[in-house]
Amino acid sequence: MKSIFDKVGGALLVLVSSAWTASAAAQSKVNDLPGGPAVNQLNLQPAATRIAEDQVSLHWLMLIICGVIFVAVFSVMFYSIWKHRKSVGHKAANFHESVTVEILWTAVPFIIVVLIAWPATKAVIAMKDTANPDLTVKVTGMQWRWRYDYLKGEGEGIGFGSALDTAQRAMSDNGGPGHVVAVDDYLLKVDHPLVVPVGKKIRVVTTANDVIHAWFVPSLGIQLSAIPGFVRDTWFRADKVGDYYGQCSQLCGKEHAYMPIHVKVMSQEDYTAWVNSENKKATASADDSIKVSAAPNDVLQRSEHVGVLAAR
Repeated sequence: MKSIFDKVGGALLVLVSSAWTASAAAQSKVNDLPGGPAVNQLNLQPAATRIAEDQVSLHWLMLIICGVIFVAVFSVMFYSIWKHRKSVGHKAANFHESVTVEILWTAVPFIIVVLIAWPATKAVIAMKDTANPDLTVKVTGMQWRWRYDYLKGEGEGIGFGSALDTAQRAMSDNGGPGHVVAVDDYLLKVDHPLVVPVGKKIRVVTTANDVIHAWFVPSLGIQLSAIPGFVRDTWFRADKVGDYYGQCSQLCGKEHAYMPIHVKVMSQEDYTAWVNSENKKATASADDSIKVSAAPNDVLQRSEHVGVLAAR
């Protein structure tokens, strides 16, 4: 009986070891995604805007303050428990109140709240300062994709939908990328990314046409809900050219995991070239639509002409 358990245990150990080795090998093939998540990431993504930098600073400020409070409070508590324990003969003090203690435990928390609230309020006010944008983009969330419409600025009139890349969706339907193919941007690749110029103030206006979504791009410091019937706005100014990724962060239905966001930040020259290219595509598409709509009238006129000739 013992030999049977040893064999079963050995087989399980080999199986677990093989699975762990395969998982580690697959993970080693995946690289950090610039502008997106990193392998075994523990901290926030690198900031690409001033607002995101402020958020990172606030994150560390809050963490340090909370850490100091935690250490101070529990140090006093454990010291008191150990030093004044009954087993060493200590007797509890008998007092009713202390004005000094009352003042301290009111003033110290007030100072801490001010230290936290002051930079946090400045950051929130800066996030809502959407005045004088260089470019305004309307972001509409829908189940389960995004639509981008350029409302004002260079590129005004351009509009398109953005959905998960079909190849990656097929990959997900088959159980993921597996251990053979390494995909750094798995479930983050889209067919049409949002394109903006670097160093320009981009106003983002969000809404939705079905349920609540949320447009979340960590590196740009943006997380804004898209609510049906409401219009909300924020802004960002990317400091460097690159690709930045995010996802819908509001549980919006069964396809919630398939609403990635890709923001492509270009130089001003490349952005102008992209706008010209999109305008040419729109013009060509409009011309094709006019030709298609005019075709039935031409056919009708020709048929009427043939009918008149036949009558003659």
